Amino acid sequence: MLVDGAGVPLALVVTGANRHDVSQLEAVLDGIVIERPDIFEHPQHLCLDKGYTGEPALETVVLRGFIPHIKSRGQKRTEKMNQADYKARRWVVEVSHSWINRFRKLLVRFEKLTTSYRGLLMFACAFIAFRKALVI
Repeated sequence: MLVDGAGVPLALVVTGANRHDVSQLEAVLDGIVIERPDIFEHPQHLCLDKGYTGEPALETVVLRGFIPHIKSRGQKRTEKMNQADYKARRWVVEVSHSWINRFRKLLVRFEKLTTSYRGLLMFACAFIAFRKALVI
């Protein structure tokens, strides 16, 4: 799942549970459902975790016009120690996963067809986006 800074889902890919996230990076970046602004006028940043540190992943991110930000393990700890006014930032993706888990139908997958399950996930993402639009 790819989300914006407020946690609104932008792209969604359904795979098996045993697939690594980096193998689906291209599919997620290509699945963005809204039109992106011009990358020269408004550069877009993409925050990733250490699982995306390989050269193929970085190449995929850069070719699609994003500026990658990948934090290694322990980097947060050193930033916290060196900056007195350090504010902890949580991964907004985890918040989005929590919002989707509140739809009890989706918490445990009972649908046999991937299309059915993906449709329910898209409905939940649309509902989350609608709620966030009302707040803004």
